[in-house]
Amino acid sequence: MVGSRLVLRDVEAGYGAVRVLHGVSIDVNEGETVVLLGTNGNGKSTLIKCIMGIVRPERGEIALERDGERIDLIGRAPEDMVHLGITLVPEGRRLFPKLTVEENLMLGAFRAAARRDIAKNLDLCFEAFPVLRSRRRQLAGSMSGGEQQMLAIGRALMSTPAILLVDEPSVGLAPLLVSRVITTIRDLKERYHLTVLMAEQNFNQAVKIADRGYVIVHGQIAFEGRTEDLTEHELVKKYYLGL
Repeated sequence: MVGSRLVLRDVEAGYGAVRVLHGVSIDVNEGETVVLLGTNGNGKSTLIKCIMGIVRPERGEIALERDGERIDLIGRAPEDMVHLGITLVPEGRRLFPKLTVEENLMLGAFRAAARRDIAKNLDLCFEAFPVLRSRRRQLAGSMSGGEQQMLAIGRALMSTPAILLVDEPSVGLAPLLVSRVITTIRDLKERYHLTVLMAEQNFNQAVKIADRGYVIVHGQIAFEGRTEDLTEHELVKKYYLGL
């Protein structure tokens, strides 16, 4: 897995006449876990989709820096991002419910660089999520929400990513499962030397694993800082800590 860095500068994007992002600039450095904090409707998922090529920004810059090379990502298709080592765990998991666990995992390995490592990556997924091994023949749609989230993360790992984008992993999960999923993301990041950008609104869980964070409000970055600084900021106290 090649070390990589994401750079976003003055990104503006939206849907039709509705502008969602207003001049957003963030950095995700190699080996970091960065959390993008924001309540619903503030632009977290739109920013993730811009990086992944699902939404095309109206202006601004999104680039991947890797081995001294700077690669412009704007205008590239989502499959191009995967081939570059950027993989998304989407909000709502977006599995194929009528395919088995193993079939869903195998769909994550279509990247050419990952095909030769299918057996190894499959073992890694089963090691990280033992329940997936025991349920490998089970239809994905019949699993619990927590199990489906594990499967979505496992499918992303099958592509041998360098950068993992995780969009709202806590949505629809019980608090205990949220804690387990967030902890698993941390463990996988450390084990496989990933760079992680996670969009999340569960502040208390997200800061357990983040090195740095950005707070996005109405499509603009309102604050950025290291994890220890986030808890002291007035925006965080107001929106997330009820202080």
